[in-house]
Amino acid sequence: MPPTLASLVHHSALKLTVRAGEDRLDTPVRWAHVSELADPVPYMEGGELLLITALQLDAEDPEAMRRYVKRLVGAGVVGLGFAVGVNYPDIPKALLDAATEEELPLIEVPRRTPFLAISKAVSAAIAADQYRAVTAGFAAQRELTRQALGDGPEGLLGALAGQVDGWAALYDASGAVVATAPEWAARRAARLTPDVERLRERPAPASLVVAGAEDRIELHSLGTGRRPRAALAVGTASTLGTAERYAVHSAIALLTLTTERSRSLHAAEGRIGAAVLRMLLAGEPDHARAVAGDLYGGLLDAPFRLMVAECPPPAADEEGVWSAPLVDAVESAAARRGEALLVVPYGERLVLLVADGGAAQEAATAYASPDTPREEPGLLMGLSAPAGPSAAAAAYKQAEQALSVARRRGKSLVEHEELAAGSVLPLLADDAVRAFADGLLRALREHDATGRGDLVASLRAWLSRHGQWDAAAADLGVHRHTLRYRMRRVEEILGRSLDDPDVRMELWLSLKATSIPTTETP
Repeated sequence: MPPTLASLVHHSALKLTVRAGEDRLDTPVRWAHVSELADPVPYMEGGELLLITALQLDAEDPEAMRRYVKRLVGAGVVGLGFAVGVNYPDIPKALLDAATEEELPLIEVPRRTPFLAISKAVSAAIAADQYRAVTAGFAAQRELTRQALGDGPEGLLGALAGQVDGWAALYDASGAVVATAPEWAARRAARLTPDVERLRERPAPASLVVAGAEDRIELHSLGTGRRPRAALAVGTASTLGTAERYAVHSAIALLTLTTERSRSLHAAEGRIGAAVLRMLLAGEPDHARAVAGDLYGGLLDAPFRLMVAECPPPAADEEGVWSAPLVDAVESAAARRGEALLVVPYGERLVLLVADGGAAQEAATAYASPDTPREEPGLLMGLSAPAGPSAAAAAYKQAEQALSVARRRGKSLVEHEELAAGSVLPLLADDAVRAFADGLLRALREHDATGRGDLVASLRAWLSRHGQWDAAAADLGVHRHTLRYRMRRVEEILGRSLDDPDVRMELWLSLKATSIPTTETP
């Protein structure tokens, strides 16, 4: 504790006597300042014990003393020490009344007590308080280090919460709560996610103070890279003291070291993951399992999905750790669920191997939702069907096909299973397919435009009836011989035989492609 007026009054060597303001002696004293100026306020910072002999004051003038004392109180002076036996044999009544009225502690200093002795006492007490704070800070640092080495971040948070007499929380790169201490703080910490997001927008290291009705919270970014990898929240009932500040700074340093070590390990895991993916796509599942070992082995033992994403290239730091909003969201979700995850930059794309139906797949799907604000406006993703190690190459092709459809349809995410369950017709709404169809049918349409027949409608009816003459003629309301004549004209104009199934398929798809409105989004 810093020195207070009470501690100075109780100092046996100073022989001080309280003459006014007895109820405010517990106020901390930041310094002892001697000034005989009639107006010392411009030279005060607040928190001082002002020592005077009233050399330049008319201490017996009530009005002058009221103005003098009122200015001192307004400047934050915590006490007034008056030396008796120098210019006045006793404290003048005008000054005593003014101090009593403003409730300013007024202390009588005997002639035999020099102001220097009071200043030394204050200085010694401040130095002792700082020494105690530093000693407590070092002790807190040792305890936090011991907890971090023994129990990891969770143990460190518990020790920090005890040191600051409050609570602490750790957030991951996405702003999600990883751990809290005590446990009751989890709900309080979760409400700070928007503030953690604001902190992440600032270059590291960064800090933010959130003042609420319940407590005062400090947020600190963790990590040495441009983009913070984590954040620490510390909630207390009041502003942190010197010892508590030491504890918080120690926790930041320890958690940053843990984060940076994790980044190095993460980079090494990424290189192993890239090798595993190459082996899977090369059709070498046994080698992939051997290289993955326990690191990704669990992921390869259960059905997984491959996801191929096109987005702005993720940035890699000097250690090779990739950073992208999509990666942060998926990795955070997998970490909270304890799932293995493989993320590999593959050419100009990002390939993710995720557990089928797991948290990473759910996070990617949610991230691709139109309702989710994203930093990558052009994000496109294709998701394969569930597969195993031996079918990884086929799953990658499925993801590529789904990605191509996502690009065609302007959707952020398309699953391969949607293609198998849907219709092929929407895929015909492509400029190249439409151009082919228009070219194939142009001669028939030009013939019909002369008014010499209805070959296109007849061809459509005949193909829809699988070449059944009577049924198709009935649909058209013509004789079957008329329909036969029209189909011969189709063959003559196109130079193709309708007996060829490939020709019939191309004509049918061309009719379908040209019937899709050009305004429809593919």
